[in-house]
Amino acid sequence: MASLTAVDEVVEQRVRLHCLAHAGAGVASYQRWSLAAGPAVDVAALLLPGRDGRRREPRVTDRAGLLADLLGPLLDAARSGPYALYGHSLGALVAYTLTRALAEEGAPPPLFLAVGACLPPHATAALIGAAEAPDEQLLPLLGALGSLPKGPAAARPGGLWHRSVLPVLRDDLRLAKALRQAALDPATGGPVNVPLLVFAGSDDPLAVPTALQEWRRWTTGPITVRTLIGDHFFAGNDVLPALIGDACRERVALTTGMPEAGPAEDRTAGGER
Repeated sequence: MASLTAVDEVVEQRVRLHCLAHAGAGVASYQRWSLAAGPAVDVAALLLPGRDGRRREPRVTDRAGLLADLLGPLLDAARSGPYALYGHSLGALVAYTLTRALAEEGAPPPLFLAVGACLPPHATAALIGAAEAPDEQLLPLLGALGSLPKGPAAARPGGLWHRSVLPVLRDDLRLAKALRQAALDPATGGPVNVPLLVFAGSDDPLAVPTALQEWRRWTTGPITVRTLIGDHFFAGNDVLPALIGDACRERVALTTGMPEAGPAEDRTAGGER
């Protein structure tokens, strides 16, 4: 039998896509991604402590705690084959931080870093510093993003959502603030040297598409900025995982010597406009 061609090897090559969720969320955010991402992409949602099956573990609120929890397992995975990272909102800052830390450890770089619904580390917004705000200030900010439960639950102090979800959101906001500060520190931050894919929601009231263009400051590699139809939580349909799955397969092809893709582009997609 003839040996496999280079194209056959590309088809066989699998990519592990590590995904990180938005504030307050767990792995359920990515439960549909394995199918939507398409062939040869293994979706692995990384779970932070303090939620889902790890809800009894102390939550992390700074860079050191985050790296102590996630960097070791991710280093092992990075050395086992091609991989990429996607983070949504808070998860984007976590994915960026992990990409920086992996480089510091001399690990093989990801095929790309993808971020969605997240202002770049140097940007400012009311929600960024709201972890310590009283409920009457924080809840309207969360409501504008669609982060509050429907019905009267959000307005009932002492209710289940206030007791179980709001503390997680506050700690996640503390983590986001700490990661932004670390990104601005030359010792722990600065640009990553990997391709960067940036995704914005067309109707996102926080991470507006024009502001996400500023992620260009945070990579020395090529960057693609795309706007998908939707609000802050546009990752909930199949469009985004399909795009990222395509990117995984394309980047693997590039690493095998196939022709390089064209220059970075800005476009609107997803339910394509």
